[in-house]
Amino acid sequence: MGQKSERAKILLIYTGGTIGMVKDYATGALKVFDFDELLTKIPELYQLECSISSIAFKHPLDSSNMTPLVWSKLAEIIEENYRQFDGFVVLHGSDTMSYTASALSFMLENLRKPVVLTGSQLPIGDLRTDAKENLITAIEIASLSDGTEALVQEVCLYFEYKLYRGNRTTKINAEHFQAFNSPNYPPLVESGVRLSIRYPYLFKGQDPLKGLVVHKKMDANVAVLKLFPGLSKALLNAVLNTSGLKVLVLETFGAGNAPSEDWFIAALRTAIENGIHIINVTQCSGGGVLMGQYETSERLRQIQLINGKDITTESAVTKAMYLLGKNVPHMKFKGFFESALRGEMRQN
Repeated sequence: MGQKSERAKILLIYTGGTIGMVKDYATGALKVFDFDELLTKIPELYQLECSISSIAFKHPLDSSNMTPLVWSKLAEIIEENYRQFDGFVVLHGSDTMSYTASALSFMLENLRKPVVLTGSQLPIGDLRTDAKENLITAIEIASLSDGTEALVQEVCLYFEYKLYRGNRTTKINAEHFQAFNSPNYPPLVESGVRLSIRYPYLFKGQDPLKGLVVHKKMDANVAVLKLFPGLSKALLNAVLNTSGLKVLVLETFGAGNAPSEDWFIAALRTAIENGIHIINVTQCSGGGVLMGQYETSERLRQIQLINGKDITTESAVTKAMYLLGKNVPHMKFKGFFESALRGEMRQN
């Protein structure tokens, strides 16, 4: 098991969300928690033997209002404080937490310190809240080191006793404490009586000769279309003809299958010829795309759809925004997307 670094310095960044709310018992209304009183309200944090500082957004966001501009602000906060702190814990609403975790994983290139996103289903002051455990363990994990460097060196998401690779997660439940899952990659850490760390699964793709590189430009000219029986030609064309569209994430059936009608294939082929990148991801909760395994996906492979493999939709969207923001040459976009950059998809 890893050890907490001596007086690890952790920066807490509160963006908004249920975890940062407390109930005013006189009125029953929820109000924002004062993070300056964190150690007073949660004395268990003293046992972690780490130094905790906090930054709170002036206007906390419901995570449904999350945008690429806010992701850039978060990346900038981490960049500005990177040298002063050993780890970062981002408190975030759960609804779009997987999108933010995925986005930050691409924006923070060569990350050598932990960035752990967490939140809760109930406010921190509620009797049965999950907020305290999620917060305490997220901070503890962010404090871990192997004696010389941080144990976790990637963007992660911690919820209900499990630490996941952030760009592998998806929200699966709106009311249970186990709100997230990582269907195609195992948890990195499980919290029980002790922290059980799965060392082989930790991301180690950093270049030791390079420092942190922060990419703040994300291009949001991306759309998602989920296939369904009865999808019309008019609807498909309306999406493909959206002004400014550069990438379409196509959620296909099963292992990457789609209708084989000529009009459907022709519409996709024309869009690709017109410069739109189309990414094939499965709409299944687990597994991935295997284009060519069935006849209904062979035609997609022939017209050069991008193989999303086992990537989540959240990660596909944010990876596309990142690559567009980097101005990756059009002819190289497919190759870059089909390569695992931050452990977000299988290699082959």
